[in-house]
This record gives sequence, structure tokens and C-alpha cells, in this order.
Amino acid sequence: MNGPDRFDARDGHGEDGDHEETDNARGASGVQDDGGSGAPGGPQGPDGPGRGPGRPPRIPMPRASVEDSGLPLPAPADLGDAAPPPVPPVFEHRVLKALLGAWALAACSAEEATAVEEHLGACGACADEARRLREAVGLLQRPESLDLDPGLRTRVLQTCLERRPPRIPVPDWAAAYDAETARLDALLQDFGDAEWHAPVRLRWFRGDESTSRRTTVAGVIAHLLSVDGLVAVALGLDDPLGDVTSRRPTPASRTEAYWRASHFPPNRAVRAPWREQSHGLVRTVSFTGSGVGRMPVSYGDFELPLHDAMLDRAFECWVHAEDIADAVDYPYDPPSPRHLHRMIDLAARMLPTALAHRRQTGLAAPAHHGHLVAAGEPGRSLRLEIEGSGGGEWLIPLDSPAAKGSADHEVAHVALDGVEFCRLAAGHVPPQEAAAGQVGDREAIRDVLYAAASLSRM
Repeated sequence: MNGPDRFDARDGHGEDGDHEETDNARGASGVQDDGGSGAPGGPQGPDGPGRGPGRPPRIPMPRASVEDSGLPLPAPADLGDAAPPPVPPVFEHRVLKALLGAWALAACSAEEATAVEEHLGACGACADEARRLREAVGLLQRPESLDLDPGLRTRVLQTCLERRPPRIPVPDWAAAYDAETARLDALLQDFGDAEWHAPVRLRWFRGDESTSRRTTVAGVIAHLLSVDGLVAVALGLDDPLGDVTSRRPTPASRTEAYWRASHFPPNRAVRAPWREQSHGLVRTVSFTGSGVGRMPVSYGDFELPLHDAMLDRAFECWVHAEDIADAVDYPYDPPSPRHLHRMIDLAARMLPTALAHRRQTGLAAPAHHGHLVAAGEPGRSLRLEIEGSGGGEWLIPLDSPAAKGSADHEVAHVALDGVEFCRLAAGHVPPQEAAAGQVGDREAIRDVLYAAASLSRM
């Protein structure tokens, strides 16, 4: 505080009162003024003890506490003599308008914020400007939560497409991959080093037994990068493995080769090439049009047309995103019902081939020879009923992948929840533990459940 305010706080005493109080305190403390040098009998000046002509006043000794002097404490000042409360500052309109930006950022002092808020109640122009600034500040803040509705991206895109159709739309069969890679990327955006190196166990089904492989969150993204590279190579894009050679062109062999070629364990740096490759795949299939959907994509042991390969990559992206979310103890929702239905449909269409392969290797019961049928003809079938979001019904031919499912030849009926069936197909649920309603031929039901689990791979 300066000048007058300081004197008002001392009940109107001026400079003389200060000296008198200092002298009284010095006398009460028993300290003798010894002059400027601090020695007894020091020089005396005309201005008082310890001051010579033209010399500045000596720094006074510390004051003694009144409680230590033995003197009675002074009476408290009357309330009527207390200093009045400070008058709040008055700001001009141009100053208040200039403070709106700082107020929107919560960077004003308490007095300035109070003055601005009182002004906003009386000035409509400034109130409108303050509202716009607050909305702009809200857009600058990063989202604190990743708990987004999985259908939000789809709804926003649909709304945009209704207003202005895109010149190059994403094919419907690539929309699930676009959505699932975006959701996984959103999960990864706030990960620190500890989360990137959190342990993850990849699980799948081999033969009649579950198996697993230990890695990290970064290792999972490297795995997705390596296997998505099969689609990239089929589209003429760069192979993420570069000069690294895998023993076989299978997803597992490519992943192991990528891991071995890394001088250090994968870390957060793997996110950038994975993200760039996923964007490149979506852009490429969008530019090439719907006709490219039948292009074959080799997985080493089998082939899938491109439209099914993109669904397969969307399915694996979701499954491994759940693995990552479990590793860092974060909730993660299933895909939207429309995309989940497409993934279930792909698994159901692959079941007859998987069942035939298990039969050839002696892992499934032989075909029912009394009902052998020609390709395209109806034969013994199992009704697969998927309940819940994205569900439906499929008739699975049991004796030949070329046969046609038929309700007239139905011998068994299995009902599963949609997410439960997907986790079975991902190798995360053993067939004998799948929560399934079962009616009919027990042998056929067992073979189909194990065939569903055999769809999984690393």
C-alpha cells in the first residue's frame, strides 16, 4: 500500500508518531543508542545520536516485542476507528472488453473476474463476445475421457454425407475397418511409456487346445501393422516389413519376423506407421472403387477376397484393442451393431471350410455318408442363432463346404450371444466353455463350436 492508505491504517498517526513509537520501544528494550559505530560514546551529530552532518540516518535496531517488555498491552482500537473496507476498482468499458479473452481463459484476477461478470450482466455486446470466446476455449481443450459411443463416428459421418455426399466415398465393406482402427487410435492417444510396455497375452486356438503368446501393447500394434501389410501388398502399397524376410507369408511368421528385426522392443514409435498404413488402406480402396473388392488377398495358407479381408482386419483390430484395454484396465465397447453383424456373417461363412479342414486332419467326425450331396445342393445343416446386437441366423452345411444349408435338413440348433460368438471365434473362449444353447446332434454341435474356435490365429 502506498502513501495515504498506510497512514489511515495507523489511525491517522504520521511520521512523528512512528518515531515516537520507535523510541519508546527502544527505551523499553533497554538498548542504548551507541552512535553510528556501535561503540559506547560514539559521535553525536546535530541531527541526533549517531547522525553526523550530511550522513543518512542509522538503521534502527530491531524492535522488542511488547509482550517481552513487561508493560501492559495496549487497548484494542475501537471498531469505529478501523479503516473502511477498500473500495473495489472501477474499470472503464474498453478495459473490461479487453479483459474478455483473459476471463474466458480463467486468467483474470479475482477483482477483474468480478468486474467482468458484473459488466456482462449489463452489456449485451460484451456478453455475446464472452459466450463466443468461452465456446472457442472449449474447442481448444483436449478430451479427458475416451468413453465414446462406438456409433458416434458413424452417426457423424452419416450426417455429413446427408448434407454433402463425398466425391470419393469409403466402400461399405471397408467402413468397419475404418471405424475400428479409429477407435483403437483414440484409445492409444493418451498412453504413456508405462502403458506402451504393459504386458499383453495374445490368445488363440490351435488344434484342440488354447495357446498364447506374451508381448506388450506396442508389440500388439506391431502385430497389427505386420498382418495389415498383407492387404497393403495386395493393393500395391509398401510392405511394412521392408527388407525383413519372413520364413512363411503367414500372419504369425510375419509378426515374428518383425519382432526379431527390431533392435529394441517395440515402443510408442510403432503407432505412427500403423496409423499411416491404416489410413493408406482406406484411401486406396476408396479411390479404386467397389470393383476391387473381389481382389484376392493371400494369408499364406488361404486366401480371402479383399472385401472379406478388410472385415477380417476390422475384427482382429477390435479383438486386440480389447486385449490392450484389459492390459491397462480400461473399458472398451464392442463394435456398432451394423459392423458386428458383418463380422459375425464372415465367421459364419468361413465355418464350413474350417469344419472340412478339421475333418481332413482327423479333428472332427467324418461326414455323414448317407447325406452326401453335390455342390450347391441342400444337405445336413446346423442352425446357428446369434442373439443380441448384430445377431441373426445362419444355416451351416455340415458335410461339405460346397453344399447349401437347408432348414429341411436341420439336425442341430445352437444359440449364442453375438459378442460371445466373436470371442469364441477369436480363441478367447474355449469351445467347451462357450455359453451356448444346444438342441439336436451333439456331435455336430461340438464340431461346429470347435471349428469356430479354429478360425482364430495369432
